[in-house]
Amino acid sequence: MSEQTAFDDGATLTGESDEREMLGWAEFGEAARELARQVVRSGWMPDLVIAVARGGLVPAGAVAYALGTKAMGTLNVEFYTGVAETLPEPVVLPPLMDTSELPGRKVLVVDDVADSGKTLALVMDLIRSKGLPADVDADGVAQETLAVDARSAVVYAKPRSIIDADYVWRRTDRWIMFPWSSQPPVTEEV
Repeated sequence: MSEQTAFDDGATLTGESDEREMLGWAEFGEAARELARQVVRSGWMPDLVIAVARGGLVPAGAVAYALGTKAMGTLNVEFYTGVAETLPEPVVLPPLMDTSELPGRKVLVVDDVADSGKTLALVMDLIRSKGLPADVDADGVAQETLAVDARSAVVYAKPRSIIDADYVWRRTDRWIMFPWSSQPPVTEEV
């Protein structure tokens, strides 16, 4: 039986339900806790969780709660403009996150999916580039940089992603229906 599904950008996807990965709220809760378990098992604990907005906001909050990490930040990135439609490259949107406290910290970047991986790669590069001179010689030249220890976690990873997230709940090549974005925006009802 063919179905038609509306997305948050007003577009629709028509097809069989088995062509999509459907994630419900209860299963999402399990996914977030499993990602937290993976982080704990690795022996690496973040000082800060950064959400890649918008899709990573809900997963980042859930993972941060599961880890007991209170410090959070958000980096706004636009890439998808519609169903399977993207900009040529991801773009960081304002407001920009204050990154002055990142050097020397352990940072977990969380997103909903590493599809092409371009968004996650951009964010990881931006976060890791925020090093701070740690040892300056008499001439004022940095001899050593205090780096940001950044890792990534995604609910889903696609096989074509250009980046391998450090922590992944599930791998799929199907279109994913997330519970927070599968319904159209709320508008004034008549």
